[in-house]
Amino acid sequence: MTGDAANPFLRLLFDALLLQGGFNTALVTVGAGLLGLAAGAAGAFIFLRKRSLVSDAVSHATLPGICLAFIVMAYAGGDGRWLPGLLLGSALTAAIGLYLVDWMTHATRLSQDAAIGAVLSVFFGFGIVLLTVIQTLNVGRQAGLDTFLLGSTAGMLRSEATTIAAAAAVSAACVYALRRPMTLVAFDPAFAATTGVNVRRTDLAIMGLALLVTVIGLKIVGLVLIVALLIIPAATARFWTDQVEQLILIAAGAGAAAGYVGAALSAAADKLPTGPIIVLMSFALFAVSLLVSPLRGVLASAARRRRFQRRVHARQGLLAMARGEPIYDPLTLRILKRDGLIRPDGVATLDGRAAASKALRDEARWELLRRSSGENPLAERYDGLTPIEEVMTQDQIAALDAQLTPRLTAGQDEAGSSE
Repeated sequence: MTGDAANPFLRLLFDALLLQGGFNTALVTVGAGLLGLAAGAAGAFIFLRKRSLVSDAVSHATLPGICLAFIVMAYAGGDGRWLPGLLLGSALTAAIGLYLVDWMTHATRLSQDAAIGAVLSVFFGFGIVLLTVIQTLNVGRQAGLDTFLLGSTAGMLRSEATTIAAAAAVSAACVYALRRPMTLVAFDPAFAATTGVNVRRTDLAIMGLALLVTVIGLKIVGLVLIVALLIIPAATARFWTDQVEQLILIAAGAGAAAGYVGAALSAAADKLPTGPIIVLMSFALFAVSLLVSPLRGVLASAARRRRFQRRVHARQGLLAMARGEPIYDPLTLRILKRDGLIRPDGVATLDGRAAASKALRDEARWELLRRSSGENPLAERYDGLTPIEEVMTQDQIAALDAQLTPRLTAGQDEAGSSE
């Protein structure tokens, strides 16, 4: 993009982000942000429960409902593209698809992925057939139904944006109200059942949230891409936390940011479709988290691995120094020199000798603990790198040294007599 073209684009983008780009742009941007918030929060439980593919089946099962609702409303003399009616029809067929997946999983010997594959393909194929039939019908306003596949926000009405916002608010409220039983079921269904939680109904509630988010997201993101908005924000949040409530908040925030910024980008560039841009923004947040997250990011993992490798080399170098063995590995030598444990000529410094002596003594302590304690959990924590002071108290270390000193003395006497 050239500088001349970039300035109008940036101006339009900032106007859209600040809700100054016009009434329709503000409606779309706010609606997409609310949709992303609801999708992120609901998707967190779908992600934790490992039901991602079920949401895909639910989304594809909405298409025949949209088509059937259009046919009914058009032949009844109404507006066949009335959004609440289309959403109601999509919700009905999605609910039927969800029920069929649950029934086939529990009443037959089919696995869940087989049930999902059957429902997804049959319902979507039926929807495509109905979509083709509608194009041949002699009714008005049938054009544009295919935009529900990938979403379309062009010409969104205020009533449509209000419907989406209200449904998103209901979804967020349901997530908040049901967060505790859904958390129990997501992590330990057996324990949840012992506490009185109905696991099957809770699973259906989780899928019901997926259904609700899918239905309200049809206008903006489309049924093909809505599953991405349900799953990617939750996967993004998992990089940043191990706590469920924090994961829900981060997923909701990531989804809201992707929806809001994606819709603003689409408004600033006329030819960019809103739904795919929102999904790409969500993936951008995922990619950034994948790289820079301090908990599970690629860079942090590489840094931890590098630190671990250096600790191993330093430990082995100290033990070699204490035993009078030569050190050939160049990385080990560099680490010992960097830490001031050996001089450039390879001779140990005073600090190096002290550290080597302690490393050898700690090795002897751990060995004695393993031999004398049997199944002692302290002995099982030995990894060769953790300082003994971080695992044992000073009294425990002193008790080991009391047993260790006579053995070391005896070993030195035996060495002297043999000479």
